[in-house]
Amino acid sequence: MPLIRLDKISMAFGAKPLLDNVDFQIDPGERVALVGLNGAGKSTLLKVVGGHHKADGGEFWVSPTCRIAELPQAMPAADERKVRDVVTAGLEDIWSLRQAYDEMAGSDNVDMAKLDKLQHQIEAVDGWHLEQRVQRVIEQLELPAEKSMSELSGGWRRRAALGAALVQQPDLLLLDEPTNHLDIETIEWLEQQLLEFKGGLLIISHDRALVDRLATRIVELDRGVLTSFPGSYSAYVELKQKLLEEEAKHNAEFDKKLAQEERWIRQGIKARRTRNEGRVRALKKMRNERADRRERSGKAKFALEEAARSGKLVAELNGVSLGYAGQTLFHDFDFLLQRGDRVGLIGPNGAGKSSLLGVLLGKQEPDSGNVKLGTNLKVAYFDQLRAQIDPEKTVIDNIAEGRESISINGRQRHLISYLNDFMFAPERARTPVKALSGGETNRVLLAKLFSQPANLLVLDEPTNDLDIETLELLEEIILDFDGTILLVSHDRSFLDNVVTSTLAFEGNGELREYVGGYQDWLRQKPKVVKPVDKIEKKSGQPEKFEAKEEKQAGKKKKLSYKLQRELDELPEKMEQAEVDLEALQEETGAADFYQQDHEKVAEKLAQLNAQEQLVEELMERWVELEAMQEE
Repeated sequence: MPLIRLDKISMAFGAKPLLDNVDFQIDPGERVALVGLNGAGKSTLLKVVGGHHKADGGEFWVSPTCRIAELPQAMPAADERKVRDVVTAGLEDIWSLRQAYDEMAGSDNVDMAKLDKLQHQIEAVDGWHLEQRVQRVIEQLELPAEKSMSELSGGWRRRAALGAALVQQPDLLLLDEPTNHLDIETIEWLEQQLLEFKGGLLIISHDRALVDRLATRIVELDRGVLTSFPGSYSAYVELKQKLLEEEAKHNAEFDKKLAQEERWIRQGIKARRTRNEGRVRALKKMRNERADRRERSGKAKFALEEAARSGKLVAELNGVSLGYAGQTLFHDFDFLLQRGDRVGLIGPNGAGKSSLLGVLLGKQEPDSGNVKLGTNLKVAYFDQLRAQIDPEKTVIDNIAEGRESISINGRQRHLISYLNDFMFAPERARTPVKALSGGETNRVLLAKLFSQPANLLVLDEPTNDLDIETLELLEEIILDFDGTILLVSHDRSFLDNVVTSTLAFEGNGELREYVGGYQDWLRQKPKVVKPVDKIEKKSGQPEKFEAKEEKQAGKKKKLSYKLQRELDELPEKMEQAEVDLEALQEETGAADFYQQDHEKVAEKLAQLNAQEQLVEELMERWVELEAMQEE
């Protein structure tokens, strides 16, 4: 039986239908990722499922035994509440039942029937063991129960909010952009927690790596219609592109036929009084169908204003050290940044990424060492623009700065036309920034950034709240940019697709450079030291924790009979799995593969994804067992 079901749900804001006779359900154990352009209605659908919005039409059904919990997009407040109290607040409704029971049981005139009913309600939700449930979740998430929220970083406050959701023991967990403002270490921790969660998930996220790892099904909201794609995000992208090509081809053929029929009827009026009434009725139907067609929302197509080339040297650091509040952020660091480099900065929140940017740009003096800056640098700094955006002003007033037009690479553009490239229609461009969504506000920042001539782009978390299509376009723009790029991002896919080298903050003041992106860093980084989670102070600087060293490999134990047998059988299993994978790859790579029925294509792509995962799991198990063998 499904956990929730939507039957013919409709919802509109103004004349724009966000949900158009939508049918949708989630079954137990499913992990569903909801994708779509900014403004498509994803958060609205989540609020319908969460019971915060009532649909205009249709039926929303929830299983009587289904408990729904939410991890909201907004970060919990950094107030004086204890972490234990934040987690406990997730059980507020059950605490209310227990309080009512205690009050009724202690009164002089006890209504035994009502008391018995309350007792059954409490037992039905395991309400007599709330303290144990709270403690169990605190231990599971390794939360500092007695610390106040004001002492914690954003990542740890997000953990506390997750605790408040998990303590409810939900059957369905709703998550709206859960990775915003989290560092990569915390994102990977959250990812693992969600993989271990046994209930259903409905998640909105622009983090493609997270979606690819978590989702068992992708559901796209596009022009009010929900379409389900079984399998991974990667499989969805490939199939979606084919469907869009088919839709464009169908629409072009339809429009051509409609134009022919329009010419026929005009000629018919001049040539004769009587016409084929059946053909006339068919033409009217075609006109109505064309009028009802909802065009796909415009896609951003922005370009970057490039300045004259900088010198070959952008920045050179020799033996540079920097600390804050008595703690070393990095020490004895040597680094050469040259024109055309695209460098990613990764590390926990508070590790010193923004401080390093300040040193590289000459905005902050190091404690020791030498910094040499290049010539003819024109810097565009994404993060600094946030303070330059006035939420009370309209989009166009924030970008205009007294201008009516803007020059992009020698071409004059009217501001309305320029903002249309960032998916702002004329009426939306005249909207105050404070009324925009998070994704739209980020597009305003990008519009301002890209209107400035630059040969050095500094992007500090540019991907928050952007829809995936805009993210992918931003990647293309960065890859085509001839200048130099410094990028701070928690988006692992974005880093892998964009940067050519990575600066990693690895704790204890160690800052190292690696070739390639995030996955390349994972393969190259030292394996001896395992960093522990850090609880950060309000200032954003981490408290001092000693790294836990992994146990050094001494003499390893000989495998048990059972494990040795498993290891002996693995090569044959791996070989067969790879043969099956090659067959699926050949089948899905055939020229006529996507000409089949949509459901057959989706099913086969899901099989391909499952087979790829099987091959990877078998390989990982083989490596694990090999490492356990006696040396």
